Amino acid sequence: MTSPDVPDPAGADRPFFVLLGPDGAGKSSVMSAVEAGPSGWRTLSTDGGLVRPEHALIDRLRRGVFEDVLPGLGSAYSTEFLASLLQTAVVHLRDEIRRQDPEVPLLIDSYYYKILAKCRLAGVDENPMYSWWRSFPQPRAVVYLDVSPASAWQRLGRGARLNPLEHFGRLPDWGGFESYQKSLRKLMLEEVRHVPVAMIEEQPSAERTADAVLEVLAR
Repeated sequence: MTSPDVPDPAGADRPFFVLLGPDGAGKSSVMSAVEAGPSGWRTLSTDGGLVRPEHALIDRLRRGVFEDVLPGLGSAYSTEFLASLLQTAVVHLRDEIRRQDPEVPLLIDSYYYKILAKCRLAGVDENPMYSWWRSFPQPRAVVYLDVSPASAWQRLGRGARLNPLEHFGRLPDWGGFESYQKSLRKLMLEEVRHVPVAMIEEQPSAERTADAVLEVLAR
């Protein structure tokens, strides 16, 4: 068994890329466009509509986080319990990387980078799990969708479609959302500082964003 502090070589030779960005950046739309396009890319995600039928448990666990854990965070459930449950998504993506054909280009939605940042913002600043996650295979590069908090706020219904892991404060408002997203961006970019990062500036549509991502991946 591999020690949590020693990089896991399994899957290390499978080249992959990571699509990263703040809440409301449009990653799910880009992932769907890349998967459906003629480019031949394989995509992996833990978002509800992008999880394959054989991994339905991942979607159920994700719903459990939003429907049960987050409403009871701090009373019925601890932040450490939340981080432990989110780890199932991280390990699932790691396992899926191992299973993929190394000859097929692979795009991963957020990998562990965004989950780790959100765990830290939830109050779990340090945890032994983080060292294990950081030992997982690393991408060739990260493609970062750099969307402003103001645009993301509009895309998310001016706060109507936010969950508690997307803003500071008990109730969603613009100030709590903007502050959270700025902190999230800082932590995510800090987490990926050891790999090449291609910044995609905000685009006028999901289609243009997908095209911009594919242009970067083609290079």
